[in-house]
Amino acid sequence: MNNINTSDYELLQRVLKRDSKALEALYDKYSPLLYTLIKRIVKEEKLAEDVLADVFVIIWQKTQLYNFDFKNVYSWIVLLTKNKAVDVLRRKSNAESPEYNDEYENNFIIPTIYDYNELGFEEAYSKSEQLKSAVSKLTEAQRYVIQLAFFEGLTESEIASKLKIPLPTVKSKIRVALNTLKDKMNSEES
Repeated sequence: MNNINTSDYELLQRVLKRDSKALEALYDKYSPLLYTLIKRIVKEEKLAEDVLADVFVIIWQKTQLYNFDFKNVYSWIVLLTKNKAVDVLRRKSNAESPEYNDEYENNFIIPTIYDYNELGFEEAYSKSEQLKSAVSKLTEAQRYVIQLAFFEGLTESEIASKLKIPLPTVKSKIRVALNTLKDKMNSEES
């Protein structure tokens, strides 16, 4: 089967059947994007390379946890990668992290929520400039809370502590920033 014309969904189904060529095809397609995301979160080149390798080991070992009723492999892989990178960053800065085992990985690294926007890789890529433009129109404070929450992996409580503001204020700031971002993306589509 020619991997160029094979959908991500079909490739993941083949990975489930232990087809290493399918995993290689997913790696070839997604590793540049995922490495960029990981490096933005963990900052260190070697650590980013290790996380990227770990992500594909997880995909190989845990494909059976993917909900095949959900046909957006791109979103699943990106969320898996973000979760793994944020976890590595947290563990690096917190000696009292919970034990990393299969149960932890299944519950906190593997994405399990499938009700988010089913934006595929090609569509997401085509909207990247639009997203950059929308992000640039956020206030500095809005960009900062989004960065802390999504790229530095801080919880809302950790953001409140870091910024020395009440937790409800943090929740509100994040909600407003995300709604503003959504509104700006929607207005640029019109």
